This record gives sequence, C-alpha cells and structure tokens, in this order.
Amino acid sequence: MIKRLLIIDDDPDYVAGIKSILDTAGYAVEVAYDPKAGLQALQSRPYDLLLLDIMMGRGAEGVMIARKLRKDPKLREMPVLIITGMREQIAFLFPGQPVHPHFVEMDELIEKPVEPKILLDKVSALLRMAEEKQAQAGKEQR
Repeated sequence: MIKRLLIIDDDPDYVAGIKSILDTAGYAVEVAYDPKAGLQALQSRPYDLLLLDIMMGRGAEGVMIARKLRKDPKLREMPVLIITGMREQIAFLFPGQPVHPHFVEMDELIEKPVEPKILLDKVSALLRMAEEKQAQAGKEQR
C-alpha cells in the first residue's frame, strides 16, 4: 500500500526538491504552502506522515500546527518529521532532542538542507514505527 505524505512548507523551491525525492521513492506526496492550507488538508483526508517546516509566515507557525496535532485525537498518532533551518533559534539541539521537552512534540527533526538518503531513511523509519504502534494497539484491543 502506497504511503500518503503531506509536506507543509512555504518555500516552493525547497518543497519541489523534497517532493521529487519522495515521489521517486514511491510515496504519494501532497503539499500545502501555508499553515492554514496544511491544517485543512490534515482535517480533510488521512496521511501516514507529516513533513513540517517550523518557520513559516509570521514566525514559528509550524510549532502551532505540531501542537494542534498532538491535541487532536484523530491526528495525534501521525508521525511528524520536522525539517527546519532554524535549529538554535527554536531551542533544539540536533538531532532532535528539545532543550524544553514540552516546547513541541515531534517524532524526528532534521536540518535543511536535507541529504536525500537521510530524508528517505528518516521517513522510512517513522512509517515503520507508526505501523508497529498500530499493530501493537490492534493486539491490545483483542
């Protein structure tokens, strides 16, 4: 089954590169170029993974999206890969350990520019982890 990914990022050139890498790897990739369109997409259809830029619009609008997802019972289990060029300004230490653990919940963080192999490895690992979580939850419900 083809995995559906959503990219929310306001940089069209960057998105085109990331989308191309993911398309070539066989993922079904959709794009939203602003937080509002991204939230609408997330509410309207299911995705297996969100790739989210932190710095959009008037500041760290990606943080708002990540926080909303974690409060939404329908969306909170979806893995989130944060891709950003703004690591130190948003209180992150690479490779994704937040200085303030409740600043924003995420599954993984990588810095721009992203190496294609690292991107594909992270996406694959997050999707596998989500599948294992779902399988475990299914077993517990039986």
